[in-house]
Amino acid sequence: MGYCSGRCTLIFICGMQLVCVLERQIFDFLGYQWAPILANFVHIIIVILGLFGTIQYRPRYITGYAVWLVLWVTWNVFVICFYLEAGDLSKETDLILTFNISMHRSWWMENGPGCTVTSVTPAPDWAPEDHRYITVSGCFLEYQYIEVAHSSLQIVLALAGFIYACYVVKCITEEEDSFDFIGGFDSYGYQGPQKTSHLQLQPMYMSK
Repeated sequence: MGYCSGRCTLIFICGMQLVCVLERQIFDFLGYQWAPILANFVHIIIVILGLFGTIQYRPRYITGYAVWLVLWVTWNVFVICFYLEAGDLSKETDLILTFNISMHRSWWMENGPGCTVTSVTPAPDWAPEDHRYITVSGCFLEYQYIEVAHSSLQIVLALAGFIYACYVVKCITEEEDSFDFIGGFDSYGYQGPQKTSHLQLQPMYMSK
């Protein structure tokens, strides 16, 4: 009963991860955030494999999914540190998330709740010609906190998925070991009772 509930819970967690990361992928595409787009894509593939392994009782797939979740948590911790400007990181000058090929920022920077975007003219001399120079004001929630909330949700789901993945792998392994033990008599040359012959032996009398 516990194994069944744990497996069902892991399936639910995988489903929630897919829904949340697909929503995140859409907004990362809109903001041209290439590094998160690549990470999200890999995460989607591995979550699907983990879901398949859970449904089909494949412990190797679930183990690979659990290992990836450790890397996924590490990535999301970095994203949180980036947007909160921990250490030497700066969300304003560093272009890590776009692989330094564009100056785009998070889509939520201009489209957050209550945000008002105002174009500044003339643009500064250092601004690229294909980019507009803007100011954003009136946001109810700054874009960096929205990104932090996204990453925090991913960390919570990943931790829950890791715990249940380890539990399901343990249950599957124990179940396989019990089957091996039950069927192990064949490997030791165990043979069942032999069928007895239905022929009856009749006594023979020798005459003198």
